[in-house]
Amino acid sequence: MKAIVFDGQLRFSRNHPVPEPGDGEALVKVCLAGICNTDLEIIKGYMRFQGVIGHEFVGVVEKTWENQRLFIGKRVVGDINCGCGACLYCKAGLQRHCPSRTTLGIAGKNGAMAEYITLPVHNLFLVPENVKNEEAVFVEPLAAAYEILEQIHLRPTDRVLVLGDGKLGLLVALVLDLCGPEVALAGKHEDKLAIARGQGVCTVALESLTGDKAFDIVVDATGSPKGLEAALRFVKPRGTIVLKTTAAEGITMNLAPVVVNEVKIIGSRCGPFGPALMCLAQKRIKVGPLISGVYGFSHAGEAFTKAQDKRSLKVLIDFSK
Repeated sequence: MKAIVFDGQLRFSRNHPVPEPGDGEALVKVCLAGICNTDLEIIKGYMRFQGVIGHEFVGVVEKTWENQRLFIGKRVVGDINCGCGACLYCKAGLQRHCPSRTTLGIAGKNGAMAEYITLPVHNLFLVPENVKNEEAVFVEPLAAAYEILEQIHLRPTDRVLVLGDGKLGLLVALVLDLCGPEVALAGKHEDKLAIARGQGVCTVALESLTGDKAFDIVVDATGSPKGLEAALRFVKPRGTIVLKTTAAEGITMNLAPVVVNEVKIIGSRCGPFGPALMCLAQKRIKVGPLISGVYGFSHAGEAFTKAQDKRSLKVLIDFSK
């Protein structure tokens, strides 16, 4: 099968073995896969992962284990975290924090940039008929935006700043703006900020922010190791910083302001698929403007070049071409 593999170098294989679903798993034929910033960090060395990369996908179930036939022939997206099912975390519904979990295309499990993938059947979610493939491929990052609502309580009086006008920053700003607080998206690219503005989100050029600690909540979606340091300049004392950035390289920074200003810092990763799917089905957020290009597998190298361009947003790979 066609697959995009990282083994120290990024390779585009046409004869990668088709995976066989194990106990409780489904075999999914991938329609579209999205290139995420995490994928770009992996090819820089993040998580030291080697194998088929990618974790954002929409596909059709072709085969399931034994009698689990509900999903066969149906379009699905999938939770990327595969827990052991037996530990205390899994039994508490926290499989994404299972100590022995694998994560699709990130840790221990071949990912979604291939013609076929396997995932546990209980990780799969049916895609509503009125949600196009080009929309469904956004479910995983959109769910990551909804995770913030699972972690913090937003008050109507809160002032929220989202740092970073990339793919995730835009989705975070659009989701939080649906919830009522005053939300501002700060970034460096006017064309990207215009996408958020077109859906009612207030935007501001990053360089114009004064650093006067005016925000109750600051979300770091910059993708930069310096994102936390920037967030500390804008969050109020006793405010909250939500960290969405994952980066291959780190920095040394002074954490004394966290203590002095009693700032709460929350790491935030994957999120709930149900609300994300409902959001797309109800057309509450338009993700189409975030697509910078769709490439067939034969042009996958160009797709990665496009994705690495700071002016780009979401780049998709169509494995049928």
